[in-house]
Amino acid sequence: MGRHSLPDDSEPVGTEGRRPGARRRTVVIATALVLAVAAGTVVALRSDLLPFGAPCGGDVARLDVVASPDIAPALDEVADSARENETRTDGKCLDVNVTARSGAEVADSLGQRPARSEFQVWIPDSRIWADRVGAESGTPLTASGTVASSPVALGAVPSAARKLGWPKKTYTWSGLTETATSGDALRLGVADPARSATGLLALARIDAAHAKGSDGTADPRTAATAKMLYQRVADGDGQVLATLPRDGSGAELGNPRRNQALLLSEQAAFAHNTSANGGPDLDLFYPEDGTARLDYPYTLVDEEELTADQSRAASRFMTLLAGAAGQRVLREHGFRSGNGEAAGKVIRTAGGRAPQPYTVEQADPPSVKEIQALLGMWTITVQSARIATVVDASASMAGQVPGRGGQSRMELAKNSLLQALATFTPEDEIGLWKFATLLDGDRDYLELSPTVRLGDPGTNGGTHRDELAAAFRSLAPVPNGATGLYDTTLAAYQKAHDTYADGKFNALVVVTDGANDDSSSIGLDALVTRLKKLSDPQRPVPLIAIAIGPEADKTALDRIVAPTGGSAHEVSDPSQIHEVILKAIITAGSTAPE
Repeated sequence: MGRHSLPDDSEPVGTEGRRPGARRRTVVIATALVLAVAAGTVVALRSDLLPFGAPCGGDVARLDVVASPDIAPALDEVADSARENETRTDGKCLDVNVTARSGAEVADSLGQRPARSEFQVWIPDSRIWADRVGAESGTPLTASGTVASSPVALGAVPSAARKLGWPKKTYTWSGLTETATSGDALRLGVADPARSATGLLALARIDAAHAKGSDGTADPRTAATAKMLYQRVADGDGQVLATLPRDGSGAELGNPRRNQALLLSEQAAFAHNTSANGGPDLDLFYPEDGTARLDYPYTLVDEEELTADQSRAASRFMTLLAGAAGQRVLREHGFRSGNGEAAGKVIRTAGGRAPQPYTVEQADPPSVKEIQALLGMWTITVQSARIATVVDASASMAGQVPGRGGQSRMELAKNSLLQALATFTPEDEIGLWKFATLLDGDRDYLELSPTVRLGDPGTNGGTHRDELAAAFRSLAPVPNGATGLYDTTLAAYQKAHDTYADGKFNALVVVTDGANDDSSSIGLDALVTRLKKLSDPQRPVPLIAIAIGPEADKTALDRIVAPTGGSAHEVSDPSQIHEVILKAIITAGSTAPE
């Protein structure tokens, strides 16, 4: 395919800022990088960093690097060149060994403390993996710059690209995905956002492109798009590329098991288009409203445990990657520089062509909080959910929340629960109970809306979603009502257990601002014993408890949720309920009952 001329291939490496308070050795590494690149080889020679032509013998400085599988071959090439040239660091020959591992796999490992790492440098495809380790208080990590980058785009085989108007027609993120997934437009695949930075960053941009409601509620189109993407999801980046046609024959292109387009990185499209047996070349659509990008951070692992040789070797290898030769190798493998500057040959080979906005400004990566919300939405969307929500309606819920303009706990809780409701799809089953003493005769609880599909017809002409939203809005504190927590929890859990839906994520969410106040109710020990008997690992129903304010009995809630494989969370502001539910859902599925 003919490609229009694009910007020159040469560009410097990006060196993005470090977090405040980086330790001294980070400064040393950064200084060495600046000296080597900016001051030239004279400084490097005086520091005994470049080869002198003498054999290394047995005196080497070993550095173990774990890197994302897409960039590992390029790093290997730079490392091999250093060995062949007997490149030195502090008089010792540099010996860099590169191992390919996915970012999700390494993040899972480093997020567990204590984790004695067998490698000193980690280069994942995105900083989101390092951010996740930091959020989990895992192994200490120190970011020391960015060695490469690659924007996330939509690649399509030529027939599908023409159907979407390539190259002249441009799209926003929402317009592109909605056009690609509507009706029989084309078969669009994506790597699992739970295991792929490419998939997760693409989902984040889709979510950002969908307008939020005036009250901050999420647009349900994100969940609907996720549902459609899940129909053709692959476990990882390598697996999703394997779903493309293997040749250009009509049979292959028409095979319903083969994808016609993928959400993927520019580098992945480059690798596909240069592969000897990659199948039809891909053409790339670059969304015009800010592209996501993979940023390949050079990350030191447990920096304070590095030896002097390892620290110097890490500095030297980063210098090689940042230099002209290292950047040339990275471009030859389809990467842009760390600052994201467009490389003409890379873009042409990957399938980019004017007027596609391949130089569009790159969007900031999502925060840890945003990632947690997206993964929670993805979990409940792709698996479908059956969740009964039980909300405290005792008199104390009328109490005002400091700093919230006179709004009560109940008002803020309702708004947050309505935000959570917007993330569910028509296939999800959601219900609502409320509880307080003096509510329904001898019973402390009342089912306001059954746990059925949100898309089912309602009794008044709308859908169950409409009626459930109205039920949430109707919640109000019961005058003089106390917190009948224990009886309610047992009754709600018993029903969730009895109505378990196979193939769905089943859960019970209990929201309360107080301790159990019903003296005639079941005791805490008896409740925990009953929940242990009801809990079934083969039919899990995790209980997610949310304690609002200081009067809630978090200690009791911790005991209540334990046998169910659930979790208890404490919030000072009820508007945080939405975020807590999504975060709890992420972990609930992997938590086995005791």
